[in-house]
Amino acid sequence: MHYKSLFPEIPKVPESNVHHLLFNRPDQQEWPDYTLFVNVATGQRLSFREFVDRVRDGATAMGADVAQGGLGLCPENGEFVGILSENCPDYIALIHSLLAITVPFALFSSYATPYELQHAKTLAQATRVFTSVALLPLALTLGLAADRIYVLDGEMEGYRSYDQLVSFVRKNDVPRLPVRHATKDTLAYLVYSSGTSGLPKAVMISHGNITSATLGVMIQTAEISKIQAPPVWDTPDGLQVSFNVLPIYHSLGLFLTSFFNFVKPSTIVILPKWNIDAFFECVPKYHITTVSLVPSLVHQLVHHPRFKTADLSSIKGIGCGAAHLPPQLADKLRARFPAMSKVSEGYGLSEFTMAVAMKPVHGMLNGRAKNKPGSVGILVPGVEARIVRPDGSLAGPNEAGEIHVHGPTAALGYKGNDKATRETFVDGWVRTGDQVRIDEDGVLFFVDRIKDTLKISGVQVSPVEIENTLLAHPDKLVTDVCAAGVSGGRTWDERIPRAWVVLSHAGATLGEKEVVARLDAWVQERLSRYKWLRGGIGIVETVPKTPTGKVLRRVLVEQFEREVKAKL
Repeated sequence: MHYKSLFPEIPKVPESNVHHLLFNRPDQQEWPDYTLFVNVATGQRLSFREFVDRVRDGATAMGADVAQGGLGLCPENGEFVGILSENCPDYIALIHSLLAITVPFALFSSYATPYELQHAKTLAQATRVFTSVALLPLALTLGLAADRIYVLDGEMEGYRSYDQLVSFVRKNDVPRLPVRHATKDTLAYLVYSSGTSGLPKAVMISHGNITSATLGVMIQTAEISKIQAPPVWDTPDGLQVSFNVLPIYHSLGLFLTSFFNFVKPSTIVILPKWNIDAFFECVPKYHITTVSLVPSLVHQLVHHPRFKTADLSSIKGIGCGAAHLPPQLADKLRARFPAMSKVSEGYGLSEFTMAVAMKPVHGMLNGRAKNKPGSVGILVPGVEARIVRPDGSLAGPNEAGEIHVHGPTAALGYKGNDKATRETFVDGWVRTGDQVRIDEDGVLFFVDRIKDTLKISGVQVSPVEIENTLLAHPDKLVTDVCAAGVSGGRTWDERIPRAWVVLSHAGATLGEKEVVARLDAWVQERLSRYKWLRGGIGIVETVPKTPTGKVLRRVLVEQFEREVKAKL
């Protein structure tokens, strides 16, 4: 079947720079000058109008001629800026300065190794890089000249900073550059795919993609306002105060801090990098009302001793994205906040800019939008989808298959990788590589990553199903788990299921041997024979994950295969 979003259509995307939608809307003229960003690391506060002025002056500093003291950046000269930084307000200001002058940028992972960073830089063909002081040694491995490397947060002798560039423009009254024209297909930035198999790919996102995603959020906000009165926030400024520690180089962190937050006034408290104790201290100190997390952070929170005792009373909403949130984990989180009806979840991918589906508010769209347990929501505005069987035919309602998506947020493709672009972006549809089912009400249920799915005796086995089964053991023997296929099948290419688990306090007390026996018996009781853990159960200290929470199954598999080979 073919599915279409239940929401009203997105307006035609204008052929203009996304800056105008984000900062030049008539409604924003009436906004008070509120606190936009708070930097936990420095205590710095930046108001909305201070931020916009900083963006425009930063754009002037980078786009003005070198003779005027600017950097002379323009896309016609082949300039491509890499950003390698921990979270900070100037990271976001830099992004908007570059958008204003249509110079594309690449979002480098602050967790990258020199090898990974060099690969990302090569794909982007980055000519300059802005970096945080802490990551300067890593940035220096790129081989760029010192005058092509700039500092974002603070100062470093021998390097110009974003702050110095802005100050120079202001001190010398350099005429402010106008916002440059862009079309909906003008390249805005590169974001890198997860790379859980093979090297990461550079996804090209356009000004039109950002515009479409933001317009979609505006439509959702308007629909919510039809059934809910505007929330009253018990904060010093009467505004929503969101906590963000998600890396800005990732699509979720990027949109929450840099685009969607300009739909209506709100304050964002930025933590440069995750620190669970800092989180517990920030909530009462800044009156945090809304928290955005990824599953790995949710896992840390609910199992931390302070989770039950810390003052979290100001939190009214929690969102989780970037990876599948197991229902058991969502239930543990929700139990701490009885007044909160749901953990906001969704489904998306970088190749589609941001979201494909989001959980709706109860009663939306005249009751047609259903919020069902275990689902990832309904299609967001502007999105069409189809579920495709392995033979290419369309699956029926409630039948799992690969989800293909279509809409104005489909990325331009992969930079420097025509083959991957042709394989993923086909006739206007994005092939996601994700297995999803859509029920008769248009509600999406994530099943698994297709490439992670095992095929045993001709039958598909989902690692997620095995993982959820182990986590559901009534004795709560484990706190985290990963399942994957390892060698040992009846043919050279058949993989058998194996699990790696992190013991809970109860599990550690019981002992590894007894835990393995009980878990094995539990799986055999709950799952079909072909899903049994013939590859065994390993005990690990932690399950490796990307900074955005995706489980790195291949790391554990490769380690296991090396150990098996060594024994032989």
